[in-house]
Amino acid sequence: MIISRQKPWDELTACLDGKDKLFLVGCGSCATVCLAGGENEVKEARSKLEAEGKQVTGYVIGQEVCHLLDMKRELRKHKAEVAQAQAILVFSCGAGVQSLAEISELPVYTATDTLFLGNIERFGRFVERCSLCGSCILNETGGICPVTNCAKGLLTGQCGGAENGKCELDQERDCAWVKIYQRLEKLGELDKMRRPVPFKDYSQGAKPGRRVVERKKIA
Repeated sequence: MIISRQKPWDELTACLDGKDKLFLVGCGSCATVCLAGGENEVKEARSKLEAEGKQVTGYVIGQEVCHLLDMKRELRKHKAEVAQAQAILVFSCGAGVQSLAEISELPVYTATDTLFLGNIERFGRFVERCSLCGSCILNETGGICPVTNCAKGLLTGQCGGAENGKCELDQERDCAWVKIYQRLEKLGELDKMRRPVPFKDYSQGAKPGRRVVERKKIA
């Protein structure tokens, strides 16, 4: 899940200076769960914008705003409302915002800040577990990613600065390599800690990423 949060209102309205007619786009997926861009947040923003003299020509909550074809269809459904607008204000992650920028000739503005790819611990509580590096080593580390969970991103083991199982940079944070050791010990796989660690292939995470998956023909 992509974790996002709403921008401070003053920062957002400053970006919209001179844009008095807006079409709003919310996200029914990640941004809804994060309470950053679902229908409730879009309706609340509409009320605040109208109270400040803006005109909201319409809005739509896309199932997944990052889905280009779906959003093209949604904008076609609201063609008349979009045509009245001077800009589109998007309540989604950065990927969704860029989808709208790609398919619309109107200026596109984001109402959110995109933070990280996160796991859901419970409602309203998210934690980063993956850095999308493109070269996953979880099979060697007991399913715990040191690239993300270690504050220094170390791949070869503990730095030596941890104390009582806590990171030297943040005493509230568990040392990732202590957790990896304990996990491998529990699994009976401590031998993995003795294996040479190859150089990480950072080219796999080169930006911008792109992948094309070919559909297999069904016999």
